[in-house]
Amino acid sequence: MDAATVQAMLQQHFDFSRSEPDRAHEMYTEDAVLEFPQSGERFVGVENFREWRSSYPAKTSFDFQRVRGGDDLWVAELTVTYDGGRPNFGVSIVELRDDKIARESIYVTEAFEPPEWRAQWRAEP
Repeated sequence: MDAATVQAMLQQHFDFSRSEPDRAHEMYTEDAVLEFPQSGERFVGVENFREWRSSYPAKTSFDFQRVRGGDDLWVAELTVTYDGGRPNFGVSIVELRDDKIARESIYVTEAFEPPEWRAQWRAEP
């Protein structure tokens, strides 16, 4: 599997999560685990994912910056906005089994201004 394929799998989820929940979750194994370490939440089983995501109260929008990895471990760097608000930065760590997602860990954080004290060492973007 390559980065473009992994990104396409994740994009399919984002594109269809509200309109076609079954299609949005085709890329997961039936016994997949989804974790949000920042909140301590852990969900087990693709059916549970479909149920709570179908009830998600905010409209979300995702943009991928980069997907990298190899074999059965991939990392997607992205931004997510909730209800058209400011973008938050996110990382999705994906573990595959038989070309489907068996475990996903998602981290999301707000942007922050870089501290001035370390400006002399920063590279220009």
